[in-house]
Amino acid sequence: MTPTVRHFHYQPTGSLAYVVSDRDTRRAAVIDPVLGFSIVSGRTDTACAREIVDYVRAESLAVDWILETHAHADHLSAAQFVREEVGGRIAIGRGICAVQSHFAKIFNLGPPFRADGGQFDRLLADGEVIEIGRLECRVIETPGHTSDSITLLIGDTAFVGDTLFMPDIGTARCDFPGGDAGQLFESIRKLFALPGDTRLFMCHDYPPEGRPLRFEVTVAEQKSDNVHLKGGTARGDYVAMREKRDATLSLPALILPALQVNIRGGHLPSAENNGVSYLKIPLDLL
Repeated sequence: MTPTVRHFHYQPTGSLAYVVSDRDTRRAAVIDPVLGFSIVSGRTDTACAREIVDYVRAESLAVDWILETHAHADHLSAAQFVREEVGGRIAIGRGICAVQSHFAKIFNLGPPFRADGGQFDRLLADGEVIEIGRLECRVIETPGHTSDSITLLIGDTAFVGDTLFMPDIGTARCDFPGGDAGQLFESIRKLFALPGDTRLFMCHDYPPEGRPLRFEVTVAEQKSDNVHLKGGTARGDYVAMREKRDATLSLPALILPALQVNIRGGHLPSAENNGVSYLKIPLDLL
C-alpha cells in the first residue's frame, strides 16, 4: 500500500519531519518532529511542531505513533509536545540504550535517569512490524551514523533518518559515539537492495546555492548519483573517504542541548526548585 506523506521543513537546522497516514482509516504516524531552540536565549519554540499538529487536526487524523529515526544531535525532539496535543506512542530503535549510556557519562546523569530506554513507550528491533491503520511499518536497523539509527519502511516509502542525504550531498557522518563507517556502508547496502522505485525520505537537506529544497529520492537515483556511495563503490574506498572527511567536521552547534533532551524521549530535564529546567554544558570534555 502507498501511504500519504506530508513533509514539514525546519529551515534553521535543515531538518525534515513527516506525517505518514493511511488515507482509508485516517490513522497516522509522526516521524522526527522538531522542537525549535535558540542556543543564544535558551528559549524553545513549537512553531514547526505546531504545523504538524494543525495538519493532523485539519485532516482528521488519529496519531498512533511518534517515531524517531535516532537520537538527533542537531535538533531537539518535539515528541512530547506532539503527544500532548494529538496523542501517540513514542518509539525509537533499541540501540538508544547504548546512546543513553554514553551520554549519561558525558552529562553526569545519575538517578532517576536510567539508560534502559524507559523514557520511550517502545523500543523497536530489526524486522519488527508496527501498524499504522492498514499500513505496515517495518523496522530496518541501519547503524553507522549512530548505533540507534533505524529506517522505517512503509509501503513503497522509507524514512532513512540521517543515513543518506540527497545524492548531491552524500551520506551521514560516522564520528559520533557508536558511529562506524563500515557499518554505515553495510546499512546503505541494505537500502540499495530495496526495489529501485522505493521512495526514500530524508531527515535533512542542505541544498547548495541555486537548488531548491528536496526531501524525496528513489533508491535507483541514490545508487546511480550519490556523491559518496554509488551502487558499485567498494567498501574500503567508502570507509577511507568517510573517515577522512569526518576528521574535518565540526560538532553540530546544538549537539549538547539536543542529546540531553533526545535521550529523554523529548522530555526537558526536570525543573529545579525555582520551576526552571536547565541544560548542562560540560567544559573541556568533548
